[in-house]
Amino acid sequence: MRTRQAIFPADRHELYKLHRYSAAIKSGDLLFVSGQVGSLGDGSPEPNFEAQVRLAFANLEATLKAGGCSLNDIVDVTTFHTDPENQFPTILKVKDEVFPESPYPNWTALGVNWLAGFDFEIKVIARVAKKTT
Repeated sequence: MRTRQAIFPADRHELYKLHRYSAAIKSGDLLFVSGQVGSLGDGSPEPNFEAQVRLAFANLEATLKAGGCSLNDIVDVTTFHTDPENQFPTILKVKDEVFPESPYPNWTALGVNWLAGFDFEIKVIARVAKKTT
């Protein structure tokens, strides 16, 4: 019996096909979302940094929706930044719009030197809501 299910949002398959990975894996009542970036439809990076961060969150939200979750179901966040010191004010601005009130998910931010042409990436773990009948 298979204990994991691959999840893909609509119209977001270029990067997944190119690099052979799933957007998310549902296992039990958890959804493990792969790193989401601010990629355009063809898989290339959005050049404007703030727009790239916003697009990464939009791509995250689409993946969560495909897995039966929302931003409110997120319990764990990890973000990756190519220039944290200079990028953090913009990231915090967008983050505060996405998560405007407590309780906030826990959050780990990592500075990295390479994200395949991107400058921001976000991966999360979310709890899948139980279906009521």
